[in-house]
Amino acid sequence: MSQDDAPEAIVWQGKFITAKTRGKWEYVSRARGIKAAVILAMEQGHVLLVEQYRVPLGAPCLELPAGLVGDERVGEAVASAAARELEEETGYRPARVEMIGEFYSSPGMVSESFYLVRAEGLEKVGDGGGVEDEAILVHRVPLAGLADFMAAKRAEGCAMDVKLLMLLGPQLLAEPSQP
Repeated sequence: MSQDDAPEAIVWQGKFITAKTRGKWEYVSRARGIKAAVILAMEQGHVLLVEQYRVPLGAPCLELPAGLVGDERVGEAVASAAARELEEETGYRPARVEMIGEFYSSPGMVSESFYLVRAEGLEKVGDGGGVEDEAILVHRVPLAGLADFMAAKRAEGCAMDVKLLMLLGPQLLAEPSQP
């Protein structure tokens, strides 16, 4: 029997995550088919980032704004959830939300996917900061200074979400200078 044919078994399930096995593989998924939306919100040469303490890391983490789709509203559309989360976390309301695609961040360990969306036509309507006890810090960072901003946050002990790599893509893909 191959790994593909092995039955999936739930080892443990909580409100938001489920630990599973399939053959020799152990992995985690979102419970109840919940997905996530990650929001690329840029305007006037700046990108909106959020910083919040993440218990699994034991540190604050710099991230793109994001949130769950369908965790409270069954059948919620990705664009609606993304717009709601962007406003809750950053205080910006988008005029439009465009789907970029579905992605997986750590497919060897987590079956969770996220939808990457682009938010356009941003209007500042509040302070952001999240809901309840999220304590989210909002950063509006010039794209031209993003690498330096990230280095400074890293020096402060801030973790970096892997999705920030897409913002550094052009710099990372540039041919190295010859000495």
